[in-house]
Amino acid sequence: MRSTSLRLLALVFGLMLLVAACEEEDPVEPDDEDPEEEEEPEDDEPDEEEPEEEEEEDEAEEPDEDAEAEETEDDALELGYLLPETGDLAFLGEGMIAATELAVERMNEAGGVLDNDVTLEGRDEAGEADIASESADDLLATGVDAVVGAAATGMSVAVIDQITGSEVVQCSPSNTGPIFTDYDDGGYYFRTAPTDALQGPVLADEILADGYGTVAIAARGDDYGEGLADAVNDAVTEAGGEVLEQIIYDVDAATFDAEVEQLEAAGADAVVIVSFEEGVQLLQTMIEAGLGPDDIGVYGADGIREGDFAERVDPDDPNVLDGLRGTAPDPSVDEDFLDDLAEYAGELEAEQFAPQAYDCANLAGLAALAGESADSQTIQENMIDVTTGDTECASFEECAGLLEDGESIAYVGTAGPYEFTDAGEPSRGTYEVWEWIDGELEGTDQVEADIEVIE
Repeated sequence: MRSTSLRLLALVFGLMLLVAACEEEDPVEPDDEDPEEEEEPEDDEPDEEEPEEEEEEDEAEEPDEDAEAEETEDDALELGYLLPETGDLAFLGEGMIAATELAVERMNEAGGVLDNDVTLEGRDEAGEADIASESADDLLATGVDAVVGAAATGMSVAVIDQITGSEVVQCSPSNTGPIFTDYDDGGYYFRTAPTDALQGPVLADEILADGYGTVAIAARGDDYGEGLADAVNDAVTEAGGEVLEQIIYDVDAATFDAEVEQLEAAGADAVVIVSFEEGVQLLQTMIEAGLGPDDIGVYGADGIREGDFAERVDPDDPNVLDGLRGTAPDPSVDEDFLDDLAEYAGELEAEQFAPQAYDCANLAGLAALAGESADSQTIQENMIDVTTGDTECASFEECAGLLEDGESIAYVGTAGPYEFTDAGEPSRGTYEVWEWIDGELEGTDQVEADIEVIE
């Protein structure tokens, strides 16, 4: 019995040793389907992809030079001009273009706009509507933020919908046609020349003061001619005079015989002509018919205010226009500016409206500074404000400094003050009364007119 128990005990002990040995020889193998146990060896090995991720993070932290360049380009003011390099008004365009270029040069010398140089693109309005329209498209395609021009009222009529319809600011230095005061331009059209609604009464007052009670008017068939003719007509009538005839003629007419016959038949004491270059031929025909300045009162406006106009009418008689009188916008121009312009551009055929072109460019730059952005909408929103603020200033550099100090400005410039109305035009006008005396064109008086006079 005892022997049997000992054998059983030895057998159990042996089995226990056998099991322990098997567990040491056959360890449990990892389960291939367990993802956590598969990843453990990878944690112990170096991660070869980690340096690449750090490298990508470093690259992301570096400044994006292309983005910065694009942002800088967006903040740069891009100006354009649409002015007459050719055509009837090229003699005026030369000075306006030079003045615009000088304004850009001086803005950049003063530090530019928003720490960027101002750029300038130019195109020819040419005195032809189709050419002006094509030139406007070219300018808009370059991405300009504001356009200085056009010069002629008719050319601006041809392009205003293209420019302002693209929500680009347009500032004309010489448009005087009343049509723009109430034009649906979305607030993007401005001008630094006063409306002829102001010039008309000034010219009418001169005619009546000279003792002429009946008047006939011959005006070119465009917005400038018709606008000024209507303004003179209304002012003469309201002041007690009588307009016996108003003729609107074709600017491309081969002759003006029919128009002069109408003027002669009217029998008025005085004739007003609203012309450009074609006024030479019109006056020649009037003189031949006995309607020259020696015979009746003859009056004109800014379109024929040129120092060599008499020579073109009659090269053999320098006194042919003696007695011819007229009016023209004549702001109190900074004489130092005219000297600087002459030094910059050389001798110019005409300086008329050049100061206003200079001011158009400066106003666009100051409006961008005031709004802290060079995009056209910002310029549009600030153009009126920079002419109606609390502190008057004359130069771009002076005005820019005031804006930087947080002051509101009233830009006077070279031909202001402007004090733009809600229509984006000067609220007042200063006019020269001019006359041909002894073969010379001379200014004889200066008259101020306020927009309240015609309201």
